[in-house]
Amino acid sequence: MLSYAILIDAGFAKKKLYPLENPVTAETFERFVEGLRAHHVLRCHRLHRVYFYDAKPLTDEVAHPNGTRVNFGASVTAVANQALHSGLERANYFAMRYGELVHQGWRIKGRSLRRANPDTQFTTNDLEANVQQKAVDMRIGLDIASLTLKKQVDMIVLVTADSDFIPAMKFARREGAQLVLVTLAHGLREPVHQHADILIHEHARTFLRLTPPAPTIDLTPDPSIP
Repeated sequence: MLSYAILIDAGFAKKKLYPLENPVTAETFERFVEGLRAHHVLRCHRLHRVYFYDAKPLTDEVAHPNGTRVNFGASVTAVANQALHSGLERANYFAMRYGELVHQGWRIKGRSLRRANPDTQFTTNDLEANVQQKAVDMRIGLDIASLTLKKQVDMIVLVTADSDFIPAMKFARREGAQLVLVTLAHGLREPVHQHADILIHEHARTFLRLTPPAPTIDLTPDPSIP
């Protein structure tokens, strides 16, 4: 029996789970992990820990170019992510790894640019917040290195399709760990799968389906009992 750690790139995983469950909650991810553990590649091995990498919600209040104030912390997305993080902080096996979101001004919306022509005059209605995620990928790479060098696990189960992790994947394999890449059926750049020992390419719904259903309790009174 081998030990393994699951490392979840939350930004990627939320996008893949969102069409199936809206909102994506802590309970969604707990069921997803249970389904992943039940997969034939992992079911006979021992889970060490689940590392969950995400950015803390942006809570700043800033001035919009139209003169109004925008409170990012009151947005539906921020509230949902705060609830998600709070739930997973209490979940079994989960270890939270937080990066940050940084507001870097305003940019023209993609759909406005696609509709634009040389005579288009953009207005403040065509602007959206330019928010960048920081330090999340770095934390994933550091944990892969730490888990591998300290021999804490035999297998790294990485839930992502991001080619930026190729150097960390190569390092883990060179140091003797097995690398299992879980892509949730996302398209891959050609080199990525070359650096995984096992590729799990099923759709996200597969893992939610694999989760054993919660037991039901029959509360109907037994007429034979006085």
